[in-house]
Amino acid sequence: MSDQSGKDPSPELSALTRAVRAGLDTDTQFGSVVPALYPSTNYRFPSIDERPPFDYSRSANPTRAMLATTLATMEHGVTATVTGSGLGAITATVEALTGPRGRVVAPTDCYGGTWRLLDHLATKQRIDVEFVDMWDLDEAARALATPAELVFVETPSNPLMRITDVAAVARLAHAAGAIVVADNTFCSPLLQNPLTLGADVVVHSTTKFINGHSDVVGGAVISKTAETGELVAHWANALGLTGGAWDSWLTLRGLRTIDARMRVHQANAAAVVELLSNHPAVQAVYYPGLATHPGHDLAARQQSGFGSLLSFELTGGIDAVRRFTDGLQIIDLAESLGGTESLLAHPATMTHAGMSPEARAAAGITDSLLRLSLGIEPVDDLLNEIRSALDRAVA
Repeated sequence: MSDQSGKDPSPELSALTRAVRAGLDTDTQFGSVVPALYPSTNYRFPSIDERPPFDYSRSANPTRAMLATTLATMEHGVTATVTGSGLGAITATVEALTGPRGRVVAPTDCYGGTWRLLDHLATKQRIDVEFVDMWDLDEAARALATPAELVFVETPSNPLMRITDVAAVARLAHAAGAIVVADNTFCSPLLQNPLTLGADVVVHSTTKFINGHSDVVGGAVISKTAETGELVAHWANALGLTGGAWDSWLTLRGLRTIDARMRVHQANAAAVVELLSNHPAVQAVYYPGLATHPGHDLAARQQSGFGSLLSFELTGGIDAVRRFTDGLQIIDLAESLGGTESLLAHPATMTHAGMSPEARAAAGITDSLLRLSLGIEPVDDLLNEIRSALDRAVA
């Protein structure tokens, strides 16, 4: 049995309200407000002639199903499959939706782990992959003049925050016979819903904003149709990629605060962007909320907010990066993003180290580039921390 969303019991409520209250008041035995956790690996069969709704937790689990239903609702999808990681979500999607040597078109500047996975699958001749500048519609059209099975979209892109026109790429992809998969991790379902823009599938690393507390690794695949969802669920089960009950329960708990968190995340990002944009140590700032960002107008149309991820390049190269990072007190030099704490990454040596040097160069990822995920710390403390780091970088 697959973890697929059921009928929405409260269609009159907003998707956000349903997410915040997911599972609450469902305990009929004791009246617990918080939903119960079902860690059991197996479930009793009434008889050999009757299969229960849940039988074995790799295939289906009540807690995981609750999270899947919630995410499908938030993304305006029909079904969802919860996986053990974001890369597990992408793996299940590729295996489910491509045939032998199926052609995949993906962004040049995608997350390093995504690039590595697709590159490895291509090396093993499982798929054929072409990496293109998806934000450049002329480039996307050239690539999709040839039939494809899967088109992968990541917007904003990781780490350069480039914006891809989901609707336009979806039209090109569908004309080429392809299914469109959009990674919506950077925006979360609060700020962008790719299925409403023309995508067929949405993937998330729920490790990031959906959980929001940097203590659970997970992923999800949300599908626009039941048929696609069933394929993904089948392959996630067959490959052993599904998420655990405890991780799902924690992710549901984190999800209940997503609206409050995102408001503070974004307010902090706006203040930090202003500081970065006016400091001599900074060569360039990449944030779609800036009016000078080439994707600003598009982001304003297809997103309901500009998010809290940004990247910037320092004028002094790798030595300036070392000076900037040496002495940080409340911003952690660490991978990942979307947690309540602020996190700084050096993509060339951290999140995108799995890419070849040639691929990083093609994507525009330099040694002087830093990616910052703003947490929910008091903004004045963040500004003081970053201002001091920038002053060190100039020295």
